[in-house]
Amino acid sequence: MNLFNIIKQKSFSDIIDIIEWTDNSVDTLVWRFPHFKAAIKNGALLTVRETQTAVLVDKGEFADVYQPGQYELTTKNMPILTSLKGWKHGFKSAFKVDVYFVNTKQFVNMRWGTANPIMMRDPEFGPIRIRVFGSYCFRVEHNPIVFIRNVAGTDGNFSNESITEQLRNFVIAKFTDYLAESKIAALDLASNLNEFSSELLIALKNNFSEYGIELTNFLVDNISLPAVIEASLDSRTSTSVIGNMTTYTQMLFDDSSKDTKTNPSGCSKLASNIEGLDSSMKMSIKTTQETIYHVAIDGVQQGPFSLCQIQQMTQKGEFTLDTLAWTKGMKDWKVAKLIPSLAQLFEATPPPL
Repeated sequence: MNLFNIIKQKSFSDIIDIIEWTDNSVDTLVWRFPHFKAAIKNGALLTVRETQTAVLVDKGEFADVYQPGQYELTTKNMPILTSLKGWKHGFKSAFKVDVYFVNTKQFVNMRWGTANPIMMRDPEFGPIRIRVFGSYCFRVEHNPIVFIRNVAGTDGNFSNESITEQLRNFVIAKFTDYLAESKIAALDLASNLNEFSSELLIALKNNFSEYGIELTNFLVDNISLPAVIEASLDSRTSTSVIGNMTTYTQMLFDDSSKDTKTNPSGCSKLASNIEGLDSSMKMSIKTTQETIYHVAIDGVQQGPFSLCQIQQMTQKGEFTLDTLAWTKGMKDWKVAKLIPSLAQLFEATPPPL
């Protein structure tokens, strides 16, 4: 008998007294303890580390499950296996059984996406094709028997790569079904990714649980829409921004009008506020908010002047309540006291000393 056969025969006849899994990998989900034909010693020490569970399997039948800790494998600590083996009166001899270790840590940033565009019926644009990409996090559930039975099987070394394709198909199928049931518009879908992700997380949990997997997080990171819909979305966003900008600039002018009643430097404050806006906002203020006036000084038409400029003229006595003024929308020239926006300027002008 050669040396190799001697070593092989010896390894098969050894009695195993320590069972553990020192996991040096980063993606292994299930690992079967390699005992070959060796028997496990009665009272052998089983060590289950954090983020692990251990399962005893006897000829394809699942027996006892062990959470993190240390255990002596005796009939006292193996009630299910003891029943399967028929050890009614106790058992002290070595025995043979498969020991599977399952990694229960959380696997994060698992990517998913549609390999091909999926069809959706949009209430506004009709049938369209979209691409979707995202990520999810998962871990094997507390009791790993469902996972081993339905996913890993008898594979002695099962990695997360082995299940990635299967999980991706679950996600895409559920996403497509949910998309059809929700009848959500494409524009709403693209602008509410967080809400959509949360709803899909709930919808997918049961599907993952059927395979013994807990879905801990799910994200839709990006939805690629057809170019025509992207353009429509950009247009609507711009309209919304302009509307909000108009409201904001109106507030600036309202605040400035109040300030000028008590503080002659109110115009400076308004100018400072406007200075902080970007160029597009400034253009919006100039074209949509500012009212300018033409005035008659000593019978000569001058201007146009802004409210701030006229405010400064009142302080110098160059513009009075009886000064004629005109702005777009007025049929005729009127004295300042008959134009409300100009008349209120004099309330902030101090009387002569």
